[in-house]
Amino acid sequence: MKKSNIVRLTRKWHRYLGVVLGIQFLLWTIGGLYFSWTNIDKIRGDDLKHTTPLLPKEVEYVSPTMFLSDQLTKNDRLISLELTTILEKPIYRMQFLSEGKKNVLLIDAINGQPRKSLGKDEAIRVAQHKLNVKAKIGQVEYLTEAGNHHEYRKRPLPAYAITFNEPANTTVYVSPEYGNVQTFRNNQWRIFDFLWMLHTMDYNERDNFNNLLLRTFSLFGIFTILSGFILYILTSKTLHHKKRKS
Repeated sequence: MKKSNIVRLTRKWHRYLGVVLGIQFLLWTIGGLYFSWTNIDKIRGDDLKHTTPLLPKEVEYVSPTMFLSDQLTKNDRLISLELTTILEKPIYRMQFLSEGKKNVLLIDAINGQPRKSLGKDEAIRVAQHKLNVKAKIGQVEYLTEAGNHHEYRKRPLPAYAITFNEPANTTVYVSPEYGNVQTFRNNQWRIFDFLWMLHTMDYNERDNFNNLLLRTFSLFGIFTILSGFILYILTSKTLHHKKRKS
């Protein structure tokens, strides 16, 4: 193939790839600017969270051996056992496998009796206790499902979504079964999440860096850069040759 044909073909592919990839490169740049210029603690809502209360050492906690045998069958398998608090009352949070399914059980750490899952009023109080500013509640929603694009995706269900007005402007998600706040979500996080989806190019689950689309665009990016180098080398030699002739 003649050199002029190679240059023409390379320039053509470089132009088309540049248009397609240029849009994605622009989105990557916008996302990168937002990620680097925002405070990740504020995006996560960490600046609005109270620290986890400390457990009193003077309390006589019931030994886990007193309730484990009663609550677990021979075939159940214990995943974790955590001593924590719910509304300042000591609680054991027990996670275990039963017939291949993960279960959660709350146990009163004083008397060893099972505790019921949180009701709506308790969930609101848990959210208010976790929030370190006073704000009115705008909406309370009970979630039984959350799709791949929901801001509460991949977290325990059901859950209460408790939205606070100013100055919080935040939705606090409380798991009734776990008896705790799972996460905070605000407008900064929602912008971050949308730009993150554009950054990873995972339009199904948002967090998969190994998706085919991202790999394809990465390869196209390499081809675009290489074609630019090829054009530079070929046209530079051509221009240099023309100058020598003139």
